[in-house]
Amino acid sequence: MNYRAMLFLLPLVMLFVAAPAGAQTAQKTGYVNSAKIFQELPEAKDAEKRLENFTRPVQDSLQMMQKSIEEKIAEYQKKESLMNDQAKRAAQTEIQEMTQRARDFASKKDKELADRREQILTPLKEKVLDAIKRVAKDEKYTFVFDQTEQVQILLYGDPNHDLTFKVIDRLKRGK
Repeated sequence: MNYRAMLFLLPLVMLFVAAPAGAQTAQKTGYVNSAKIFQELPEAKDAEKRLENFTRPVQDSLQMMQKSIEEKIAEYQKKESLMNDQAKRAAQTEIQEMTQRARDFASKKDKELADRREQILTPLKEKVLDAIKRVAKDEKYTFVFDQTEQVQILLYGDPNHDLTFKVIDRLKRGK
């Protein structure tokens, strides 16, 4: 979220968070650290291993392709002065085709990885979100924000309203 959007949303959030005068019930606001929750979730660790098992062979293949391209370039540079124009063009074309195949392979695998990541992580995200909702309802929180090291939307949160460990506990107990 960019800075302008935060400046726009902050007053709106404050309107919802501040209980109107004479309101029937007080609103409670809490927060969680979703990154911490995922770190503690055993299924997330398993998902990370599965994604790594998919990624590692792809990275190895890309490294082999890159090494082949580098070797072909080095070979071309050594022999370039001895080659006629037709041989130079053929070698350059071969290098370009190898480079394009590597790019195409990387692009295809990036898409496959994104699809696999979505397939593996979506059920976990839904499970975590469900646990957050259940803790929020049980504890009678009206709003729950996410506060991670990477995303600083919540500028301050009273540690007494940090629901992270309650959510982790709920997930570990399987309730």
